[in-house]
Amino acid sequence: MAAQFVRYTPDVEDDDPDFDRHVQTVIEKTENYITDSVEAGGTGQALRDAHAKGYGLIRAEVEILGGLPTEYAQGIYATPRTHDALIRFSNGSPHAGADARLGAATGLALKLFGVPGPTLLDDEPDTGTFDYANINGPVFFCNTVEHYLFIQELFLDAPAYFSQGRPGAHRFFTEFVTGKGTLDRDDWAWDEFLAFLRLSRTKPLNVLLSSYWTMGAVRHGDYIAKVRITPDPQCAAAVVRRDIDPASAPEVFRPALEAELRERPYAFDIQVQLCTDLARMPVEDTTVEWPERLSPPVTVARLRLPRQDISGPENLDRMDSLSFTPWRVTAEHAPLGNIMRARKEVYRQSSIQRHKLNRQPRTEPRSADEVFAPPG
Repeated sequence: MAAQFVRYTPDVEDDDPDFDRHVQTVIEKTENYITDSVEAGGTGQALRDAHAKGYGLIRAEVEILGGLPTEYAQGIYATPRTHDALIRFSNGSPHAGADARLGAATGLALKLFGVPGPTLLDDEPDTGTFDYANINGPVFFCNTVEHYLFIQELFLDAPAYFSQGRPGAHRFFTEFVTGKGTLDRDDWAWDEFLAFLRLSRTKPLNVLLSSYWTMGAVRHGDYIAKVRITPDPQCAAAVVRRDIDPASAPEVFRPALEAELRERPYAFDIQVQLCTDLARMPVEDTTVEWPERLSPPVTVARLRLPRQDISGPENLDRMDSLSFTPWRVTAEHAPLGNIMRARKEVYRQSSIQRHKLNRQPRTEPRSADEVFAPPG
């Protein structure tokens, strides 16, 4: 019997009466952190409040496949074509510095060019760009903006906690579960904490070998989905520098990425997993992994990375001048759920603040060639 995919309707999302108030508090804390990071971050630049350290900016192209079943041929995937693209690989931490201090949570941010139709960002509706901001885990450790308020504080202060050894780690974990003492016992953040522990055990790998998921659910035209960007098996088998030892050198992820792309092209599959059961594949609970037995991911596009040289500081400068947000998409691909909705204004305001402090123009490029054009 064919799977029955859940159709999107606005009522798949919960309404939070305190949402706007909580989001404004997150924005204020984020802007304060970004401002302070100019001196505290160690780079002399304002840092992102997450994914502060990038590992490289890569030219790419996305081929939308033809012959897809109707349920998957939705939105930008409805018409076979090829888009120029850019990829930013990064560490998920809000801190910069040696890789050993930052953990193994990594991100793949993807920007497609030449996508018709207005985006969901009111201040830049006609950029022609389309972003994904994915992480190397199928779950996330925060479901609501209310929880994010204390989780954000904990992560920004994490080095101070863990520098105190086991007592500091115990205090970090206790304050995570109890919401720094603000949550009733029945509302302690156990699901979020268990998701955090799962992600914290991620093995350090060459960033080319990880799969990357949308943090939460998104619209997929008439349906509800999660999107995964996963290595092409043949390309993954050819990677030489596989396991990463962050203790071996201050910089390990970027040199491994540089070396692989200098020697050979690479490819990922872009896959869509459609929701078939809102109870077992929830929109509002990002700590739940959607079971593949209910709905296996289907490849809808190929993401190709040609051989290229990404070494040199200019690559990192170009990377840091860009912004990526899951809300720079068309309406057919709108992010869904409380925590995904919060990212819209938080990402926008943090990007404005960071570009202002770094004296960088905040404009969307129209092509990869524009980004890589020599200055002058």
